[in-house]
Amino acid sequence: MKRIILCCSAGMSTSLVVTKMEKSAADRGLELKIYAIPEQNLRDELESYAADIQAVLLGPQVRFKLAENKKLTDEHGIPIAVIDTVAYGTLNGAKVLDQALSLVS
Repeated sequence: MKRIILCCSAGMSTSLVVTKMEKSAADRGLELKIYAIPEQNLRDELESYAADIQAVLLGPQVRFKLAENKKLTDEHGIPIAVIDTVAYGTLNGAKVLDQALSLVS
């Protein structure tokens, strides 16, 4: 199953965004595994699941880690971006899902 990973510092608010993204994906008939992990676990996640990962999104609170993590995702040809701050703050899962999908196409 294709994966979209959200990376954050602790995972609390990001898990709410994940729930909204999952609902939006289901409404669209998309089969995706969407989940949040602590940013420091991204390397391990890439080593385990790189073939299935469609995109990685960083929570706004870890945006300063973009360049560092881009080096990791580039090794696997996986796009990465920082989640739109307004979409994140308003828990707009549909917009965050759109952002992730736009990285893939």
